[in-house]
Amino acid sequence: MDEQIMRGRVYGADHDDPDPGPRPGRAYAELVGGPLDGLLLDVTGRSARQLRDGAALRTEIGRYGPGGHAAYGPRAGDPKRWDWQGDTP
Repeated sequence: MDEQIMRGRVYGADHDDPDPGPRPGRAYAELVGGPLDGLLLDVTGRSARQLRDGAALRTEIGRYGPGGHAAYGPRAGDPKRWDWQGDTP
């Protein structure tokens, strides 16, 4: 995995976590654009279909505020980076 990606903060990590970075033995995708830009998403154990379909990730900082979601999907030709596709309620 890319050295720069290895130093990122993992989506869902507690804000007080002294080590919010990736864990050994896990697979990650970097979130690109949108409200979660730069975070890492743990994709360990996801099926091929789930990896292809992407994910709607809960976030309070998107267009819809608390309870909203940011949609991300794998970038064509670079599945280690997931691009923002918009916000949903």
